[in-house]
Amino acid sequence: MSRIGKLPVHVPAGVKASVSGNTVSIEGPKGKLSKEFNSAVKISMEGDAIKVEPASASRLSSAMHGTARSIINAMVQGVVNGYTKVLEIKGVGFKAELKGRHITLSLGYAHPCDYDLPEGINVVVGEAPDKSPLVTISGACKKTVGQVAADLKAFYPVEPYKGKGVRIQGEFVRRKEGKKTA
Repeated sequence: MSRIGKLPVHVPAGVKASVSGNTVSIEGPKGKLSKEFNSAVKISMEGDAIKVEPASASRLSSAMHGTARSIINAMVQGVVNGYTKVLEIKGVGFKAELKGRHITLSLGYAHPCDYDLPEGINVVVGEAPDKSPLVTISGACKKTVGQVAADLKAFYPVEPYKGKGVRIQGEFVRRKEGKKTA
């Protein structure tokens, strides 16, 4: 039995949680999230805590036990505190521009890189102290925030020679030495 799965998920005051079958809905100050889980786990509401138990002794049930509990915990943390990822854009002439629910990145290509933002995601374009653009992505759903950050990073991943590209703040990029001449 999963050590993480055994722990109940505490629902803080000011957060509404409901369980119907295998669907968990959580609503808080940062937003509303709902997710349907696999039938391999049983989810129940006991007081101000959500408990997850394996539905059977199968391998799938034991694998989904801790996973479902972690996802529910991330949902609760998301509606209470929210999740944030900051992207740094390094390169001469590289910039980001936000227009409504649409972000355009100029990354040295012959065309702009356009991305439509999903619902529930807020983006702020700012500037770092070294004048490079910063894109702050925030929202209640951990998965969606991470996916938007990964999609924007995929337009121009950091290259190891000059360090140009889109990176998540704090990410380590191994730099390589250039070609040597004789």
